[in-house]
Amino acid sequence: MRLLISTALLLSISGTVFAQEWIEYANRQDRFTANFPSQPKVTETIWESEHGAKLPARVYSATQGQSRYSVTVVDYGQVQRILTEKAKSCPAGAEPCLGSPGDEGHWKADLRGAIVFATWRLMQRDAKTTYFVWNFVDLVEGHQIQLTNNADKSRTFAGVYMHENKLYIIEGTVPAGYPEPGLFQQSLGWLDENGVGLRYQTYYSNSYPPPPRVVRTAGQGLGQGRIDAPGATPAKP
Repeated sequence: MRLLISTALLLSISGTVFAQEWIEYANRQDRFTANFPSQPKVTETIWESEHGAKLPARVYSATQGQSRYSVTVVDYGQVQRILTEKAKSCPAGAEPCLGSPGDEGHWKADLRGAIVFATWRLMQRDAKTTYFVWNFVDLVEGHQIQLTNNADKSRTFAGVYMHENKLYIIEGTVPAGYPEPGLFQQSLGWLDENGVGLRYQTYYSNSYPPPPRVVRTAGQGLGQGRIDAPGATPAKP
């Protein structure tokens, strides 16, 4: 699912109209694109998985007035190594910790359940879940969820997806009474190894071999092959 937003958004706040040009941000390192109101700040962090693996993660975030936008990317590519090593220190006979041969520390369950676990963490906030469905972005499957904060009635539109063993959590939060941030949520896209916008021909599930890709060349799709070097480079639509 994709809905591109225009480069200029008009926001009416307290009777005053502000115009701000959004950017299409493309990051080749984490292979995603998303529209932000400004160049996002990048923060290194740690994500603790369902089975206790401490995984490296990056949070890309930006604000516009009282509204907040972020994409969190968690690298599950290291989960097998981390949980296999962790299982070595489990007490003898502690199956919930040990796992089984070939699935030490339950790394397979951790990887396959990453979308569900991340969605569950969103639902544990002090907020009311108002919408929760299966969803996809360029045929990469995931979850879409909407929350209303119980304290200030702000609203969060979030999506959780898994692509090439990386977990993506996209969140747009706006104050009570503001237009929903659905356009930000729907701007998420993928990049291939060459920095070209990526879309599949059928549904992609991280647990199975990837389906054929839609053939694209530089200049097509989000990202449009406009990345010249690894790392993050903003590109205006």
